[in-house]
Amino acid sequence: MYVDFESLSGQSRIWVYQSNRELSENEVEEMSHKLRHFVEEWTRHGDDLKGSFKIKYNHFIVLAVDESFNQVSGCSIDASTHVFKKFEQEYQLELLNKLNTAFKYGEHINVVSLGDFQKYVKESKIQPDTTVFNNMVQTKNELELSWEIPASKSWHSRYFS
Repeated sequence: MYVDFESLSGQSRIWVYQSNRELSENEVEEMSHKLRHFVEEWTRHGDDLKGSFKIKYNHFIVLAVDESFNQVSGCSIDASTHVFKKFEQEYQLELLNKLNTAFKYGEHINVVSLGDFQKYVKESKIQPDTTVFNNMVQTKNELELSWEIPASKSWHSRYFS
Protein backbone atom coordinates (compact mmCIF):
# COMPACT_ATOMS: atom_id res chain seq x y z
CA MET A 1 0.00 0.00 0.00
CA TYR A 2 1.53 3.27 -1.15
CA VAL A 3 1.31 6.31 1.14
CA ASP A 4 2.83 9.78 0.97
CA PHE A 5 6.43 9.68 2.22
CA GLU A 6 5.86 12.61 4.58
CA SER A 7 2.97 10.76 6.29
CA LEU A 8 5.23 7.89 7.41
CA SER A 9 6.31 7.84 11.05
CA GLY A 10 9.85 8.77 11.93
CA GLN A 11 10.48 5.19 12.99
CA SER A 12 9.73 3.86 9.50
CA ARG A 13 12.53 1.70 8.17
CA ILE A 14 14.40 3.03 5.14
CA TRP A 15 16.97 1.97 2.58
CA VAL A 16 18.99 4.54 0.64
CA TYR A 17 20.01 3.64 -2.90
CA GLN A 18 22.64 5.97 -4.31
CA SER A 19 23.11 6.37 -8.04
CA ASN A 20 26.61 6.72 -9.42
CA ARG A 21 25.31 9.51 -11.66
CA GLU A 22 22.60 12.13 -11.68
CA LEU A 23 19.26 10.84 -12.92
CA SER A 24 17.57 12.78 -15.70
CA GLU A 25 14.12 14.22 -15.10
CA ASN A 26 12.73 11.61 -17.49
CA GLU A 27 14.43 8.80 -15.55
CA VAL A 28 13.11 10.19 -12.25
CA GLU A 29 9.60 10.26 -13.69
CA GLU A 30 9.82 6.70 -15.08
CA MET A 31 11.38 5.29 -11.91
CA SER A 32 8.82 7.06 -9.75
CA HIS A 33 6.00 5.50 -11.74
CA LYS A 34 7.57 2.02 -11.47
CA LEU A 35 8.37 2.42 -7.77
CA ARG A 36 4.86 3.60 -6.97
CA HIS A 37 3.46 0.52 -8.72
CA PHE A 38 5.91 -1.71 -6.83
CA VAL A 39 5.06 -0.19 -3.44
CA GLU A 40 1.31 -0.42 -4.15
CA GLU A 41 1.76 -4.18 -4.65
CA TRP A 42 4.50 -4.75 -2.04
CA THR A 43 3.57 -7.45 0.46
CA ARG A 44 4.99 -9.63 3.20
CA HIS A 45 3.68 -13.17 2.83
CA GLY A 46 0.47 -11.83 1.29
CA ASP A 47 -0.03 -9.01 3.81
CA ASP A 48 0.18 -5.42 2.55
CA LEU A 49 3.16 -3.31 3.50
CA LYS A 50 2.65 0.40 4.13
CA GLY A 51 5.44 2.01 2.18
CA SER A 52 6.67 4.90 0.15
CA PHE A 53 9.74 6.32 -1.53
CA LYS A 54 11.39 9.63 -2.22
CA ILE A 55 13.96 10.58 -4.83
CA LYS A 56 16.35 13.21 -3.48
CA TYR A 57 18.72 15.38 -5.50
CA ASN A 58 18.15 13.10 -8.53
CA HIS A 59 20.86 10.88 -7.00
CA PHE A 60 19.27 9.02 -4.09
CA ILE A 61 16.21 6.80 -3.93
CA VAL A 62 14.90 6.33 -0.41
CA LEU A 63 12.57 3.36 0.02
CA ALA A 64 10.56 3.29 3.25
CA VAL A 65 8.20 0.95 5.06
CA ASP A 66 6.17 1.53 8.22
CA GLU A 67 6.87 -1.59 10.25
CA SER A 68 4.28 -0.63 12.86
CA PHE A 69 1.71 -1.56 10.19
CA ASN A 70 3.39 -4.81 9.08
CA GLN A 71 6.95 -6.03 9.51
CA VAL A 72 9.03 -6.38 6.38
CA SER A 73 10.42 -9.88 5.68
CA GLY A 74 13.51 -11.20 3.92
CA CYS A 75 11.40 -12.05 0.89
CA SER A 76 9.92 -8.57 0.69
CA ILE A 77 13.38 -7.01 1.01
CA ASP A 78 14.61 -9.32 -1.76
CA ALA A 79 11.69 -8.19 -3.93
CA SER A 80 12.68 -4.54 -3.47
CA THR A 81 16.35 -5.27 -4.21
CA HIS A 82 15.25 -6.99 -7.42
CA VAL A 83 13.55 -3.73 -8.52
CA PHE A 84 16.79 -1.81 -8.05
CA LYS A 85 18.79 -4.44 -9.91
CA LYS A 86 16.37 -4.01 -12.82
CA PHE A 87 16.86 -0.24 -12.67
CA GLU A 88 20.63 -0.73 -12.85
CA GLN A 89 20.29 -2.74 -16.05
CA GLU A 90 17.55 -0.64 -17.63
CA TYR A 91 19.13 2.75 -16.93
CA GLN A 92 22.82 1.76 -17.12
CA LEU A 93 23.71 2.92 -13.63
CA GLU A 94 24.86 1.64 -10.25
CA LEU A 95 22.50 1.72 -7.27
CA LEU A 96 23.81 -1.19 -5.20
CA ASN A 97 27.54 -0.37 -5.18
CA LYS A 98 28.28 0.48 -1.54
CA LEU A 99 31.85 1.50 -2.42
CA ASN A 100 30.67 4.67 -4.15
CA THR A 101 30.73 7.70 -1.87
CA ALA A 102 28.75 10.90 -2.34
CA PHE A 103 29.56 14.39 -1.11
CA LYS A 104 28.40 17.91 -1.81
CA TYR A 105 30.47 20.54 -3.51
CA GLY A 106 28.32 23.64 -3.22
CA GLU A 107 24.93 22.45 -4.40
CA HIS A 108 26.44 19.82 -6.71
CA ILE A 109 26.46 16.14 -5.70
CA ASN A 110 29.67 14.26 -6.50
CA VAL A 111 29.83 10.49 -6.48
CA VAL A 112 33.28 8.92 -6.46
CA SER A 113 34.85 5.59 -5.60
CA LEU A 114 35.95 5.14 -2.02
CA GLY A 115 39.56 5.15 -3.24
CA ASP A 116 39.08 8.51 -4.94
CA PHE A 117 37.36 9.87 -1.83
CA GLN A 118 40.42 8.94 0.24
CA LYS A 119 42.70 10.50 -2.38
CA TYR A 120 40.69 13.76 -2.36
CA VAL A 121 40.95 13.88 1.44
CA LYS A 122 44.76 13.53 1.23
CA GLU A 123 44.84 16.27 -1.41
CA SER A 124 42.63 18.47 0.84
CA LYS A 125 39.95 18.63 -1.86
CA ILE A 126 37.55 17.18 0.72
CA GLN A 127 37.63 18.80 4.15
CA PRO A 128 36.23 17.66 7.52
CA ASP A 129 33.34 20.12 7.03
CA THR A 130 32.45 18.77 3.57
CA THR A 131 28.87 17.48 3.56
CA VAL A 132 28.70 13.74 2.98
CA PHE A 133 25.76 11.36 2.77
CA ASN A 134 25.52 8.68 5.43
CA ASN A 135 23.54 6.08 3.47
CA MET A 136 23.70 3.69 6.42
CA VAL A 137 20.82 5.51 8.13
CA GLN A 138 18.01 3.08 8.93
CA THR A 139 14.96 5.17 9.88
CA LYS A 140 13.16 8.18 8.48
CA ASN A 141 14.20 10.16 11.59
CA GLU A 142 17.84 9.27 10.97
CA LEU A 143 17.45 10.34 7.35
CA GLU A 144 16.23 13.74 8.48
CA LEU A 145 18.79 14.19 11.26
CA SER A 146 21.99 12.41 10.26
CA TRP A 147 22.00 11.66 6.55
CA GLU A 148 23.59 14.91 5.31
CA ILE A 149 26.37 15.60 7.76
CA PRO A 150 29.93 16.94 7.88
CA ALA A 151 32.49 14.27 6.98
CA SER A 152 34.07 14.71 10.41
CA LYS A 153 30.84 13.52 12.08
CA SER A 154 30.33 10.45 9.88
CA TRP A 155 32.06 7.15 9.28
CA HIS A 156 34.13 9.10 6.69
CA SER A 157 35.99 10.76 9.59
CA ARG A 158 38.46 7.85 9.67
CA TYR A 159 40.10 9.30 6.51
CA PHE A 160 41.12 12.55 8.21
CA SER A 161 44.29 12.50 10.32
